[in-house]
Amino acid sequence: MAQNQSEIRYLTPPSVEIKKKKYCRFKKNKIKYVDYKDPEFLKRFLNEQGKILPRRLTGTSLKYQRKVAKAVKRARHLALLPYVTDLMK
Repeated sequence: MAQNQSEIRYLTPPSVEIKKKKYCRFKKNKIKYVDYKDPEFLKRFLNEQGKILPRRLTGTSLKYQRKVAKAVKRARHLALLPYVTDLMK
């Protein structure tokens, strides 16, 4: 019963999350125009329900996030992308 109280034992080793540096893929690849007629490219910016992912998750800059949002909305209007879905990916 003379165990050391400050000794902490873990069942699994604690994981240390290493954050990757976020970057704007449009600036890196020098993309000027976000094409609304390419639904496969636009699906990268949508979650499973079809919602547009925020900048803090994708790393997209504000300028290009606006262009992506406009392109997704145009693609939805033309029925290239669904407005709502259960499982998109």
